[in-house]
Amino acid sequence: MQFDDDAQLDTSQVQDRRGIPGGGLTVGGGVIGLLGLLAALLFGVDPGLFGAADRSAAPPVGQATSSAQLASACRTGADANRRQDCRVLAVVNSVQTYWQGEFAARGRSYAPASGVLFTDRVATACGTATSAVGPFYCPGDRRAYFDLGFFDDMGRQLGAQGGPFAEAYVVAHEYGHHVQNLLGTTDKVGGDRQGADSASVKLELQADCYAGVWAHHATTTPQPSTGRPLITRLTDRDIALALDAAGSVGDDRIQQRATGRTTPETWTHGSSAQRQQWFTTGYRTGDMTKCDTFG
Repeated sequence: MQFDDDAQLDTSQVQDRRGIPGGGLTVGGGVIGLLGLLAALLFGVDPGLFGAADRSAAPPVGQATSSAQLASACRTGADANRRQDCRVLAVVNSVQTYWQGEFAARGRSYAPASGVLFTDRVATACGTATSAVGPFYCPGDRRAYFDLGFFDDMGRQLGAQGGPFAEAYVVAHEYGHHVQNLLGTTDKVGGDRQGADSASVKLELQADCYAGVWAHHATTTPQPSTGRPLITRLTDRDIALALDAAGSVGDDRIQQRATGRTTPETWTHGSSAQRQQWFTTGYRTGDMTKCDTFG
């Protein structure tokens, strides 16, 4: 994956709270462990839905002061080609530019969602969550949360090969949840949160498909500041790494690594094969209407 060196990044789309205490109760840690939590919570829409957040914490107000450091370090696509945090910011920019155009083409208005970088734990409108829950989107404040250490854990704990576009897949998946929230699809989950055919699984697979739709258009979506695509090149290897990442976070793969067995009745995100299938559907078609996992 290559970014346009001369592109200007929109740092207003990402808040940087790394190193700023989130407050409230920590989750999991040494008692349950990262892998066990991931089996139930990875890529969750709302950690509070599964009892993984402390809702006594107040939602954050304003923007963390360290965001100024991100704005200083991450100015251009060249910075995104060099630094992981700038790369996440650039992917957020690209994803949101695509969905803004897609919504407009369908006669709808896209409301941007802030990305939030944090370490250890973070306070959200969905409660206080730790980095153990993995990346997540909170419908209550319309923000997507990322602890960059998770991308290392994908390799160490889950066996993913990793790489820049594997990280981009994760970011695009979370923004797929934002799209679902704007369209009202998130409301379909209700209390149907576990099981291979649950609404929760269907929601997650659709977010994978939406990530693939963005990937299909990533190198042709012009940025407002330059009129050129922010992402200038994706290779077959990039797509293979995204598929590898999708496979590594399937419920069956995670459960097998954590417990040595699979229990489909407790699935919340879908199998490895399903996650790869739906990302591929979005990537090959580039059409969000082909992402009807609820049909």
